[in-house]
Amino acid sequence: MSKSILITGCSTGIGLYCAKTLHSEGYKVIASVRNPEHLQQFEALEIPCVLLDLSNEQSIQKGFNQALALCDNKLDVLFNNGAYGQPGAVEDLPTDVLRKQFEVNFFGWHTLTNLAVKHMRQCGQGRIIQNSSVLGLVALPYRGAYNASKFALEGLTDTLRMELAETNIQISLIEPGPILSEFRKNARIAFEAHIEINDSYHKSEYQSQLSRLKARTAPQKFTLGPDAVYDKLIHAINAPKAKARYYVTFPTYFMGYLKRVLSTAILDKLLLKNR
Repeated sequence: MSKSILITGCSTGIGLYCAKTLHSEGYKVIASVRNPEHLQQFEALEIPCVLLDLSNEQSIQKGFNQALALCDNKLDVLFNNGAYGQPGAVEDLPTDVLRKQFEVNFFGWHTLTNLAVKHMRQCGQGRIIQNSSVLGLVALPYRGAYNASKFALEGLTDTLRMELAETNIQISLIEPGPILSEFRKNARIAFEAHIEINDSYHKSEYQSQLSRLKARTAPQKFTLGPDAVYDKLIHAINAPKAKARYYVTFPTYFMGYLKRVLSTAILDKLLLKNR
């Protein structure tokens, strides 16, 4: 019997790729999207899809219940993936904007994860896989909101893994570096919508940030496709003992190593130089 898997954030990028590929491999995929306009593409792909807005607890509960109905009340895997990045210097971030970042990237994941844990306890097994980021390991300037949400996710997930150690529910983190997706496009929209660029002390740096976010080609030479995340995801789904962490892309491996061996001061200088 094929495993059932609920994936959030499937409109584009990693979520869409993983949903399509898992479906083609015979898994019982339930995709989820926030925007009703994105449901149609999954009808064409014959992949069940539910509406699930991670910033709305009622939507999360409703989407999860619909997902359970679509997999005969037996969900094997939750892949938390839906997220976005809010650029901007910490001093320019309105608190409400930071709160919105956490609603989607952290609190919504917590709500959905708790629903999945309760269900998986009843089933006697399950796997929860969190798509984090290299920016959950190290921080970069002008990404404070996203850094904070991923650092928080890493801490909460590590705690959950230990609390479920005596169960058959396995918890994993995937930590990608740069991946080809709509992430930069969505980050630019959030940047321009919520940061007062022209009135900021950081205006000149923001112009460079906008140029990077508007680039049509990958700005970093180590950027990989979403298949790199899929390779880790499939291991986390099927390995008898899934890993606690899966690094994806060279920058994640490199930064993970540097964080272990360098002092904070030296690492800060290196990250500032290569931001």
